[in-house]
Amino acid sequence: MSLQDSIMAAIKSAMKSKNSVALTALRSVKSAILIAHTSGSGSVMSEEDEFRLLQKLVKQRRDSANIFTEQNRLDLAEPELAEAAVISQFLPKMLEESEVEKVVIETINSLGASGMKDMGKIMGMASKQLSGVADGKTISNIVRNKLS
Repeated sequence: MSLQDSIMAAIKSAMKSKNSVALTALRSVKSAILIAHTSGSGSVMSEEDEFRLLQKLVKQRRDSANIFTEQNRLDLAEPELAEAAVISQFLPKMLEESEVEKVVIETINSLGASGMKDMGKIMGMASKQLSGVADGKTISNIVRNKLS
């Protein structure tokens, strides 16, 4: 079942259960997928592209929730976090920080990196290996810690 089909099934389920938060989140995902499909590339989105899109949507909601929390607007932050949780259901399980650290260490050892000047090479390799299962910020923080 493709992502678009599973989103549609989840929308139907949310409509039947009258879950407005899930319905809002799923409709925004459907909209983002349709926009990506009709953006002029003409090609079908790969599974990796779909996951990147979902990760972007989750990150947007978490960032918004953080801003709302900083401004003491919990009434606006809670729906954003709830929507992020709904969208996260369609993402693969993210790796723990210790697992990401192992991959980064292996990459550093294989490239023979010695300092911050090699960060770009390491980030490129590690990001490819961890695509879809770890976010870039986590990878970057671990690389910085290991190289400094």
